[in-house]
Amino acid sequence: MSTAEELSNKATFKRFHEAANTGDFEHLAKTIDEIVAPDAVIRTPLPIDATGAELLKQVWAMLLGVYPDIHLTVEDVIAEGDKVVARNTVTGTHRGEFMGVGPTGKSVTYNEVFIFRFADGRVVETWGVVDVYAQMRQIGVLSP
Repeated sequence: MSTAEELSNKATFKRFHEAANTGDFEHLAKTIDEIVAPDAVIRTPLPIDATGAELLKQVWAMLLGVYPDIHLTVEDVIAEGDKVVARNTVTGTHRGEFMGVGPTGKSVTYNEVFIFRFADGRVVETWGVVDVYAQMRQIGVLSP
């Protein structure tokens, strides 16, 4: 049975994904500012010189530049204690530079899994695994 905290954290996670799927960076940035702690620990392999909510906004600015029509389909969401785990399928069209590769116009579909830790109703820590190999293969950089 879910606790009130778990239900609240899942609702916050849902709000983030709904904002991400609008494709409207200003709306997404505002949502990030509201639900992600300024000093949150956001783990990413991307070379971004920022932290917390600002880092997440820069990641999403990059993603929307690469895949302007990006869409996240939530496949599974599990909440336990202060954590929410999500497995997503991501789709988009490669319209901007990605890891040194110019736009190809190709459609991509890849999977990702993220863990969000919450405190006081806000995201304070994240871990994620994104299938970058699938992205690189689908835009033609790597052989199948």
